[in-house]
Amino acid sequence: MEQDATVAGTGVPELADDPARSGGHLGSFAAEHLSPSYPQRAPWGTAQRLRAWQAEALDLYFGLDGPDGVGGGPRDFLAAATPGAGKTTFALRLASELLRRGIVDRIVVVAPTEHLKTQWADAAARVSIRLDPSFSNRHAAPSRQYHGVAVTYAQVAVKSSVHQRLVLDRRTLVILDEVHHGGDALSWGDALRDAYARATRRLLLSGTPFRSDTAPIPFVEYHPDPHGIRVSRTDYSYGYRRALEDGVVRPVMFLVYAGRMRWRTKAGDEMEAQLGQDNTKDVTAQAWRTALDPDGEWIPAVLRSADRRLTEVREQVPDAGGLVIATDQTAARAYAAILEGVTGEAPTVVLSDEAEASSRIESFAQGSSRWMVAVRMVSEGVDVPRLSVGVYATSASTPLFFAQAIGRFVRARRRGETASVFLPNVPQLLALANELERQRDHALDRDGDGDEWNAEEDLMDAAEREESASDALTEEFSYQALGSLAHFDRVLYDGREFGQLAVPGTPEEEEFLGLPGLLEPEHVHDLLMQRQARQTRHRHAREASQEPTETPDAPPQALHRTLREQRQLLNSLVGLYARQSGEPHAMVHAELRRLCGGPAVPQATVAQLQARIDLLRRRVHS
Repeated sequence: MEQDATVAGTGVPELADDPARSGGHLGSFAAEHLSPSYPQRAPWGTAQRLRAWQAEALDLYFGLDGPDGVGGGPRDFLAAATPGAGKTTFALRLASELLRRGIVDRIVVVAPTEHLKTQWADAAARVSIRLDPSFSNRHAAPSRQYHGVAVTYAQVAVKSSVHQRLVLDRRTLVILDEVHHGGDALSWGDALRDAYARATRRLLLSGTPFRSDTAPIPFVEYHPDPHGIRVSRTDYSYGYRRALEDGVVRPVMFLVYAGRMRWRTKAGDEMEAQLGQDNTKDVTAQAWRTALDPDGEWIPAVLRSADRRLTEVREQVPDAGGLVIATDQTAARAYAAILEGVTGEAPTVVLSDEAEASSRIESFAQGSSRWMVAVRMVSEGVDVPRLSVGVYATSASTPLFFAQAIGRFVRARRRGETASVFLPNVPQLLALANELERQRDHALDRDGDGDEWNAEEDLMDAAEREESASDALTEEFSYQALGSLAHFDRVLYDGREFGQLAVPGTPEEEEFLGLPGLLEPEHVHDLLMQRQARQTRHRHAREASQEPTETPDAPPQALHRTLREQRQLLNSLVGLYARQSGEPHAMVHAELRRLCGGPAVPQATVAQLQARIDLLRRRVHS
């Protein structure tokens, strides 16, 4: 085979042993053919070549000194950019420039999933950099027709010696995509260090350059802060807030749903709780688990509302799609069946990181079907720019996973797009939603408490493990979801809250589901305020039309049932008033007792509870 031949249909010269001598002009000009945000065109208002942050990061890179002298660039460079900002384009532009200058001869891309590995190879091909995504550990070296390879972290961990030879044979640039995965297990981190310790250059990329644990990320520098805590150092950072101001990403509107949950514990006790109330972590996790149960009413109601929202968006964005992120494969299949019943269209289901899964993601990305359901493990590999509506139906609550999941919906394609994500009313998730713009670094020295609580680790994993024979003999009961009801709770947008409690399917909920699919970011806040006022008018009109009906022949309701209903109503009103006023629930209850008299809620009479309800209604409505 002649090595100086051209690739059919491309006009790009084949590589010889040394790409620098091959005659092919590789460099920054080639990368200008790539969109500022691969895999789809740049959004409205962005430059045809490089975005401002990309050019700024490149100037910073080549303004730093390194092993090749002044202005040659550093050996290691960590670039953190919000998902959808164009990290792939930046990396390939840098790679082509390093090839052009003769600083490196080979490119190695390490990605978290098979799907992303293929996506990298496709993107590189558009800038005349040929990467082999099918490179195997069985191969001693890539084919001479390639500039390099695209591999996964798991692949490197299995046999690091193979990948070590790749960087020893030639001067190599190693691009570590979503580098925080390098700390997923100690063996992974060790394998990466063994394989790429002697690489000529290393470019570290991440949309979330932090971890929910204290496992160090390979090749990342950690420096002590004023408190002595070792914190990762990012060479260049392009956060969500700045990207939002530049029009590079979409704003995200969170639609929060609460509701009443009932379940049976392993001890045989029947429990009932309102999702979103001030509960213990254990009760919150169990209520959350009950809400996600496909046999209840909560998740079907939320999926119907999400599909209604998607329908509204597709009125102006015909190819807009939705993504449901599920906890496990069983739940994913059940959610898909519910969506098929709602829409009459079978959704795309992605259950694992396999070749078939990658092709299904690509087909969905290129098509115009409505929904895709993915297991949480592959959410980071799901990169579909047309995703506009999401349902967070998973038990994971770490900042890392939440940021990656929401990152699936922020890639902007045109002016006026707003992402809509449906969330369960779980305190951990709402805190993360309000901190979406927070800049995070990875800290090595810290406790495992606080916002790192993971309900999955605490309860879900244990619940999903198969019970052993001895456990089955000693335990009389197992956890069982008994029922769940959903109601619309509020909208979170730009750190503010809008809306009040509403039953799914009512005009009060429709006020927020029916927001236009395209809307200027500066107008979203004003429209949400208007919809909130209209929602209140709808509620008042319905309450006025519902005249009380006297049923003297009906038997009186049992006292315990009346008290339970009043307590639930009072707690809901307290929660609503607490959100509006910013006061803790306990302070609201204390103030009600001071004004209305009587003991605590569990000991209060019907009349005492009703007095507190009437007072709160006046305050909430006002």
